[in-house]
Amino acid sequence: MVKIILILISLAVFISSIFADQSDIIEVRDVPNDDGSALLINWEKPDYDVYGYQIYRLDQGTNEYIQVGEITNADQTEFIDYDPRYPLIPGVQVQYKIISLDHLGNELEVVGTSELFSTQASLFNFYKVNSFIATAFIFVALILFLNLARKGKGLFIRKIAGLDALDEAVGRATEMGKPVLYVPGLSTMDDVATIAAINILGPVAKKVAEYETKIIVPNTNPIVYTITHEVVKESYLEAGRPDAFDTDQVYFITDVQFAFVAAVNGVMMREKPATNLFLGMFWAESLLLAETGNITGAIQIAGTDAVTQLPFFITACDYTLIGEELYAASAYLSRDPILVGTLKAQDLEKAVILFLLLGISLFSLINFYFIHSSAINRILASILMVNS
Repeated sequence: MVKIILILISLAVFISSIFADQSDIIEVRDVPNDDGSALLINWEKPDYDVYGYQIYRLDQGTNEYIQVGEITNADQTEFIDYDPRYPLIPGVQVQYKIISLDHLGNELEVVGTSELFSTQASLFNFYKVNSFIATAFIFVALILFLNLARKGKGLFIRKIAGLDALDEAVGRATEMGKPVLYVPGLSTMDDVATIAAINILGPVAKKVAEYETKIIVPNTNPIVYTITHEVVKESYLEAGRPDAFDTDQVYFITDVQFAFVAAVNGVMMREKPATNLFLGMFWAESLLLAETGNITGAIQIAGTDAVTQLPFFITACDYTLIGEELYAASAYLSRDPILVGTLKAQDLEKAVILFLLLGISLFSLINFYFIHSSAINRILASILMVNS
């Protein structure tokens, strides 16, 4: 009887050791720095010939394994379970089973079964430290320059030729007794270029009012028309000339692209404005507007962030604001502390990023022995990701 009991105990220990070894074969770990949507599975390569593996997962509350992956390389004993079709839910326990495959893709036997494991979302994603540092740097620079601007410190903004010529252009219109034409683009208020154009319209309209000159502002969008009307009206009020404002000088024409262009070209041919300002978002009509204005002999100042339209403006206009110069123009004209401080903070950020890119690229070309190429690639990718 004692022998039978000992045999049963030995058998139980042997069976339990088999299952224990199977669970020890597979190791499941949580993938760090993620939202709890992935798990890393490692297992030991069997001591017999295999040609691949199939990975199965059993979710808590279900009684059927689902295949979450297949590996055709026998030496690969690592797998990351991340499949949007079968998402992992943080806190829900799962169990994995690895099955070996032969050269035909047929199942051989179970390599092992893991213990129950649940994924958890990481509190911090340390892969985003570069973004955090960049954001903190931008925030500190912004606060610093805002305080300097509010204290009246002279913050240098490089000269923009087109805006420096604005006084000359408005003065020429006054001397000739002709109006100033201002076209705030053909886009909507959702466009950054339109917002920038309206920001510039305020100082321009105020200067026109001070010179007692007429300004014409045709619009192709009803919402933009409403805003430009109020901006011009407010500018005349700030200049102390509310009586000189004519509500008919800011008007809506049509939202049809080339019909609007034909109407504006007609205004240029009839009114012969001394100064044309094309600021905002433009498309194919840019060439038609600029060429017509050039024919009338007007001073033309254009500005847009549409790269494809810049060549036409540069060719046919006297001055052109290129890209971000359009955004900086409102700060340049108004010298508002908030706008100037923001502009200087952005310039500092771009200068630092440019310096880092040039420095790391130089190190990569020289191929310093203490800088590994893969590390350089990671740093460059991080900087480019922050800049985007």
